[in-house]
Amino acid sequence: MYQIKFGTDGWRAIIAKDFTVENVARLSEGTAIWLKKNFDKPTVVLGHDCRFAGELFCETVAKVLCHNGIKVFLAKDFVSTPMISLGTSTRNASIGIIITASHNPPSYNGFKLKAGYGGPLTPEKTSEIEPLITEKSTTPLDDLKLEDFVAKGLLEWINLEDEYVAHVEKNFDLEAIRNSKLNLAYDAMYGAGQNVMRRLFPDITFLHCDNNPGFDGQAPEPILRNLQEFADVIKVSGDIDSGLVTDGDADRIGLFDDKGNFVDSHHIILLLIHYLAKYKKQTGKVCTAFSTTVKIKKMCAHYGLELEVVKIGFKYICGIMVKEDVLVGGEESGGIAIKGHIPERDGIWMGIVLWEFMAKSGKSLRELIAEVYEITGPFAFERVDLHLEEAVKLKVVENCKAGKYTAFGKYKVIRMEDLDGWKYFISEDSWIMIRASGTEPVLRTYAEAATSEEAFAMLAAAKKTLLG
Repeated sequence: MYQIKFGTDGWRAIIAKDFTVENVARLSEGTAIWLKKNFDKPTVVLGHDCRFAGELFCETVAKVLCHNGIKVFLAKDFVSTPMISLGTSTRNASIGIIITASHNPPSYNGFKLKAGYGGPLTPEKTSEIEPLITEKSTTPLDDLKLEDFVAKGLLEWINLEDEYVAHVEKNFDLEAIRNSKLNLAYDAMYGAGQNVMRRLFPDITFLHCDNNPGFDGQAPEPILRNLQEFADVIKVSGDIDSGLVTDGDADRIGLFDDKGNFVDSHHIILLLIHYLAKYKKQTGKVCTAFSTTVKIKKMCAHYGLELEVVKIGFKYICGIMVKEDVLVGGEESGGIAIKGHIPERDGIWMGIVLWEFMAKSGKSLRELIAEVYEITGPFAFERVDLHLEEAVKLKVVENCKAGKYTAFGKYKVIRMEDLDGWKYFISEDSWIMIRASGTEPVLRTYAEAATSEEAFAMLAAAKKTLLG
């Protein structure tokens, strides 16, 4: 029996190998048992993104849940993860489920769980579901028809795309953006944000907004090495002011300026704090993951905002957002949330906030980043993943735990933090971080410095020391 385990954000597996109808049904049965234990009249908001066989797997979940007497609100067509989270929140549903593997390679699919507040279900809750997953599915899937559940009132089709578009129109000054003369572009990476963005901004430049469940063979992750075509479109056009990118399920953001330069999540988080605190006069705590820039500390001090740094994983940020007044919550991977929306990563929402910032200020993205640098000073962040034998990875981790690294070449360590991995400070503004993957023979190395060249030099020195 294949053992289904939840990772940092749901369960993911390779389609047709472990991500099968049988295993999806088993997990759905465990989820149904948990729902009936914890809610008198459980309800579920359900949908799928653009991945291969999403509709099939989604229908499997719906049949299992309805067969167990659970009311299901099933999304028409593909949807983004934020759309499921929003729909779960507005209906005060017991949970939301989306069939997605987010930014993973096209061979994967996954099963994400959302809570009634519109953000990730907590690890404590998902750990309650795991032991309830059945060894073999007992649901007679072939004998069940969705239309029969509709007739019984157990299944209701809903249009989450309409709801999301209406929510955006209510919360943004879209006319300011549309009338600003800004030339904008959007790359969906063949993901679930494509239809919504076409509706909101029909006249902008679009890339990879087609039905392509294999994502043209590339993982739909909005990082620079996956976005060279989009960067070239911006550079060649010469008149695009900003380009927005979202991942496969549209919860992560990537951004480009008018020169085709990639704007990473660290700069995006700082831009959001700057806009919301200075221009919109909003307050609240800032919550970021351990691997984000230390410049956030300077920005928070400048605006008198409390900062809390948490372990890596948006679930930790969400846990604080549902209990406290949080202005911005964000992580290095491009998952960012802000006050006034759901406690959930939403790449489209963050992109529109920044486009609104550009439109209302009349300034380019580079000019707004220059405003940030006036407060924080310039910086660059780089990351290199080292693919190693597991034994080598574990040896480096042992050395980190034992405090063996006091310098990386010429870079002397002045102090170290180990909240989630090991962050070695070379100065108060520059650091090298080492963090092992929990699922792969990969060692993640990160560096922050004044320039990209210096950050890469630090990473090269770290690699030599770690593997020397």
